[in-house]
Amino acid sequence: MPRVDVVREIAPVRSARILQMSALFDLKPEDHLRLEWHVDMPIEGRDWNIGLIVGPSGCGKTSIAHECFGDDVVARFEWPDSAVIDAFPASMPIREVIEMLSSVGFNSPPAWLRPFAVLSNGEQFRVTCARALAEHAGLLVLDEFTSVVDRQVAKIAAHAVQKTIRRAARQFIAVSCHFDIVDWLQPDWIYEPALARFQWRELQRHPALDFEVRECSRDLWRMFRQHHYLSGNLQSSAKCYAAYVEGQPVAFNAIMHLPHAYTRNIRMGHRLVVLPDYQGLGLGGRFDDFMGEYLHARGYRYRNVVAHPAMIAYYLRSPRWRRTNEGRGKDGRAVDIRAGRGADKGRAKAQLQVRRLNTMGFEYCPVAVAA
Repeated sequence: MPRVDVVREIAPVRSARILQMSALFDLKPEDHLRLEWHVDMPIEGRDWNIGLIVGPSGCGKTSIAHECFGDDVVARFEWPDSAVIDAFPASMPIREVIEMLSSVGFNSPPAWLRPFAVLSNGEQFRVTCARALAEHAGLLVLDEFTSVVDRQVAKIAAHAVQKTIRRAARQFIAVSCHFDIVDWLQPDWIYEPALARFQWRELQRHPALDFEVRECSRDLWRMFRQHHYLSGNLQSSAKCYAAYVEGQPVAFNAIMHLPHAYTRNIRMGHRLVVLPDYQGLGLGGRFDDFMGEYLHARGYRYRNVVAHPAMIAYYLRSPRWRRTNEGRGKDGRAVDIRAGRGADKGRAKAQLQVRRLNTMGFEYCPVAVAA
């Protein structure tokens, strides 16, 4: 991109308040305001996927973005009073909408059915990113990136967005006043208008996010139940675990005994939920990996039948999970969930559940076997 001169000129109106304020602080009212920036962003010099224009408020980020990238800049959308999924292009199949929402870490189906106005700030930010990616096929420039969300949410959401951009081999520029997202967004280049400084960066790993797993009380389910994509009910026989980040519960996992015709050592995933603010890091998959290894060390096999596209994709990619005959095939046809004869009432109920959803079944492979 050649050097760009960005100029903004304003002729202020001399109101009574302006004159009073000027007198109080011994200021001279200006007849003419001129703001200018000389922008040098040589982004054609290399291949890149993600850029970041960052700096304090008032340094010219938005003006520069609009001058340099024009109609590719997105700040906000008009949202309908109905579910947020209704705001996506009518020509976009529902499966693609779901994949787009999941790709930015917005993985709570109950929230997909809510209007934009009732979502949390973090959820609003993520669904805005998803819609912008859906409606803009080429370069996408997102203004006010992470400006109104909690900083922990901002980092995790930035990581989810950058994974989506790189996976799709797209180009994306974030415009933000926050430097704390740099290590999570992993931009290929950064431009700082306040310093008129441009720099290329090398891709690095994001900072570690450690979590601790502990057995927990069933009462903790109240914190997570509204975010589960199936029923909010918890089986009375379920054993519950929670993942904690810096002492705060961020994910919940419940397991239960799986009635089987020939063996008694199978445990089944019952409820796995990651709070919306922590979605997009793959925490749910890592939590389930931990549970699989934890149960294997105690002599149990661990199975899951899942319907959520993000979790299905994770299990299919992972060498630690193998596909079973439980669930539905890719053609959408139901597969018999029974692993033998004489399935009891519990297994019959499980089969009924499978037939209601487009699901897949998986069993955990111990680390030594997976390696």
